[in-house]
Formats: sequence, C-alpha cells, structure tokens
Amino acid sequence: MTTRKVPIVIITGYLGFGFYFDTRAHQFKAKPHAKSVAKFKKRMKELTSRSWGVSNSYKVEKLNQLIRGWINYFKIGSMKTLCKEMDSRIRFRLRMCIWKHWKTPQNRIKNLMKLGVDKDTAWITAYTGKRIAYVCQRRVMNFAINKERLTRFGLVSMLDYYTERCVTC
Repeated sequence: MTTRKVPIVIITGYLGFGFYFDTRAHQFKAKPHAKSVAKFKKRMKELTSRSWGVSNSYKVEKLNQLIRGWINYFKIGSMKTLCKEMDSRIRFRLRMCIWKHWKTPQNRIKNLMKLGVDKDTAWITAYTGKRIAYVCQRRVMNFAINKERLTRFGLVSMLDYYTERCVTC
C-alpha cells in the first residue's frame, strides 16, 4: 500500500485577504493582504493631506468612514498589531494637519498653552521652523494632542473599533 501525500494549497490573496499558518493555534488564519493595507495607507494619506483645504473636522469625519468601513470588512481577520500601528500613524498625520492649521508661531504658542503646555516649551516648539513632521513626533505634541483629545474631537480609534467588532479575537 502506498501513501499519497496531499499537497497543502496556500491561497495568498482572495477578496483582499491573505492567509497564513498560525503555529500556536495550529490553523490557518486570515489577515488583510499587503495590497489592501497599502491601499488603506494611500487613502488615509490622501485624507490627511496637509495641503487639502478643508477643516480638520471634515478630515476626521472622512477618516472615520474609512476606518469603520475597512474594519467592518476585515473584521474576520487577525490584525491587532496592524490596527495599533495604523492608529498611531493616523494620529501623527492629524497632528501635522492641526499644526499646519495653526499657521503662525504666535497662534501655535497660544493653542499649545490652551492644551496645557507651559509657556517656555510652547515657545521653543512653535519656533522650530517649518519642520512639521519633526515637531509632531515630539513629546510636546503627543502630550498636547493626545489620543483622548482626538477621541473627544471625534476620531474613531482603529484598535478600539476592531476589538468591538472582531470575530476571532
């Protein structure tokens, strides 16, 4: 009697999903395909463009639509770390939009002080020049415009929304 080896077929991409073998659970699991993630990142970048002349509240509204739609479609996949990474990226890009929206150093100082930053730190931060990405990565901006403030502004956290909707968590 001869034994036949049955080949395991791995589908790499189907309807926007990629599949992988989870060695801890000893089963195949779904996750968003790399192309789907790249399309999401591209769309998120378009919606958080600093040169797009709409209000930040409109940007947040459009981002929420994108996040909710994407999570509702991919909720059967395992993507907790991806959601965490994308959450921080979205918040960073929104901080850059807000910083650009404040325009002048005097306005930036005033707004940073309203958000709880002391006067000297606000002055140093406001007069760093046109390095928007550099400023928005600093601790001052992370403190002033933190996750809770953005949530109160209306931004939906990708990770929180995913854990609410997740089928396989």
